[in-house]
Amino acid sequence: MNNPHELVPFLELKLYVDKQVPDLTSFSSPRLFSTHLPFVSLPKSVLESGCKLVYLCRDPRDSFVSLWHFTNKLRPQNHGTTSSLEEVFDKFCRGVSLCGPFWDHILHYWKESLSNPEKIFFLKYEDMKEHPQLHLRRLAEFIGCPFSPEEETKGLVDDILGLCSFDNLSKLKVNVDGKLSSGEENKAFFRRGEVGDWKNYLTTEMVDQLDKIGEEKFHGSGLKL
Repeated sequence: MNNPHELVPFLELKLYVDKQVPDLTSFSSPRLFSTHLPFVSLPKSVLESGCKLVYLCRDPRDSFVSLWHFTNKLRPQNHGTTSSLEEVFDKFCRGVSLCGPFWDHILHYWKESLSNPEKIFFLKYEDMKEHPQLHLRRLAEFIGCPFSPEEETKGLVDDILGLCSFDNLSKLKVNVDGKLSSGEENKAFFRRGEVGDWKNYLTTEMVDQLDKIGEEKFHGSGLKL
């Protein structure tokens, strides 16, 4: 068995890192890759090809808390204590992030999904958690592999949801032990996967600040997180 990050490699963190030029023909079709790149940073080979993009976003409050935990897990022990919540929060609000400002990242993909829905499937984590069967079916239709009546009758939708559930994946040995080739521990990618965990960490002032930034950034776009 392989870790999900090995099965669905990152373009910028795995395939093209250190100026590598991978042989993508070695991957069986249909090829599946992942990326954290902002829309404006995607190469023309992606934008002008027939490939499809699935974009998953999350409530900025939970995204921030998850980011804080994740970066501290990856922080080398010889770098001293963990980064404080307040320090990381300040950077997050100012747009200091590995993949660019959080709200701008989401907004660009949102706008592109409205103008080109056949190419970009925009999905919210909270919606996926609330109605998993609905959004799995939507995803299957988007990629051109809708469930057949026979597959529906056999319960394939629920089978896939069970296999891909956080509870199942987080307990697999391949996701608990070992490290990626880039050095990260596999278990670092699984924490809680819940909606609303931000309530255990953020102050009222922090929540108000995030809400204010979101309202300003998404004003007039029709997007609400």
